[in-house]
Amino acid sequence: MNRRSLFSVLCVALVCGAAPALAKDAAPVTPAAPVLSAAVDADLTHDPDNVLLLDLSNGGRVAIRLVPAWAPGHVERIKTLVKSGFYNGIIFHRVIEGFMAQTGDPTGTGQGGSQLPDLKAEFNPMPHVRGSVSMARTNEPDSANSQFFIVFYPRFALDRKYTNFGRVIGGMQYVDAIQRGEPPANPTKILQASLASEHKAQVLPPPPAAAPSLTGGPAPSLVPEKLFAPSAKPAAKPAAASATKPAARPAARPVPKPAAKPKP
Repeated sequence: MNRRSLFSVLCVALVCGAAPALAKDAAPVTPAAPVLSAAVDADLTHDPDNVLLLDLSNGGRVAIRLVPAWAPGHVERIKTLVKSGFYNGIIFHRVIEGFMAQTGDPTGTGQGGSQLPDLKAEFNPMPHVRGSVSMARTNEPDSANSQFFIVFYPRFALDRKYTNFGRVIGGMQYVDAIQRGEPPANPTKILQASLASEHKAQVLPPPPAAAPSLTGGPAPSLVPEKLFAPSAKPAAKPAAASATKPAARPAARPVPKPAAKPKP
């Protein structure tokens, strides 16, 4: 074997021997995290199993697009509670003008929840814009359970601190009409919560009570003996009240102080 051939063989051996070592030292490739989109599908007919419908006592139906890509555990919890009828009859117990409307507590106090365990936080970068639906919690990150809130106006300070899991895609005017207060004097109620895939008819509030008759009462019965019965004698005139005893004055009541304005 001449020198040129020997040199070629050595080069091939070096390359082949070094290849596995190079492959062994290479760092593993970490797949890139999926990029979340803040856009939501506003078509109610698309993916109806992820469209939450709230029939409110103010007569409106609110449609919310649930987004499992943002918070899969929270979306699954909401759907589980909806299918069990948990939200039916629950009030919006904390409604702050210019901020949000909160519901999901069967006690109506803000202290209650479901019998299911609390959820692990799924904070995400999705912005809290008008109509965003996010999970309420205590100061502990992993304490969300059943309560959620709908944002009236953008509140970007909530981003990455509360789990944003959906957005209103229909009936926002009925969210705007929810009674304010903590709690409201006459709170707005969820009459029925359902998924669009269940095809449930909207539940409407009962009609208002009939207005009183202009004549001061119901029409008289057409019974002869009542129509032609002799009129009753006029009642005796009460004795004149003593002029020496003045009328009782209403009890004085303190003027309530205005409630402190909540911090934004």
